Amino acid sequence: MNDWQRKSPLDWETYVNKLVKVVAVEKHEYEGWVLTVDPVSATIVLATFPENEKGSISFVMGHAVQEVEILQEGDSDMKQRLARILAPEESQTYSAEELEKRKNALKTWLETNHIPVGEQGELGRTLSVAGVLSIEPPYGPEQCSSTNEIILARVQGLLQGYLQQQC
Repeated sequence: MNDWQRKSPLDWETYVNKLVKVVAVEKHEYEGWVLTVDPVSATIVLATFPENEKGSISFVMGHAVQEVEILQEGDSDMKQRLARILAPEESQTYSAEELEKRKNALKTWLETNHIPVGEQGELGRTLSVAGVLSIEPPYGPEQCSSTNEIILARVQGLLQGYLQQQC
């Protein structure tokens, strides 16, 4: 067990949101912003922001860490940027009326294209396609679920096309 692995989670927390240089075994060096440190393995999760990119994540395994040097403190802008790197894409929120409108428009479109569709579940919020596929609110390709992968892929493709027509 190395010195890094012997540190406590409270010690590791002092590195979070800071730019560090990590020296690992065989003189490998890594530089990046510390997102977190895994408390079990002592693995350091580093974020880097190459030009014009959202950011990428790399991992330095705890057992390989020999030295960690803090290069720069993170300001509030960097803390927000680091928080966003792991956050899902901005998910649009819809009102109950908007969801109902989206559901009805999709249902009508499916029926117009001779795809059997019905409503099921609590308050009829879930669309059921041919009894083998479900579409949950907000009724996009990501909200489709089915045990039949072929049907799932085809309906997701149709939905993608439908949503592009709507834009």
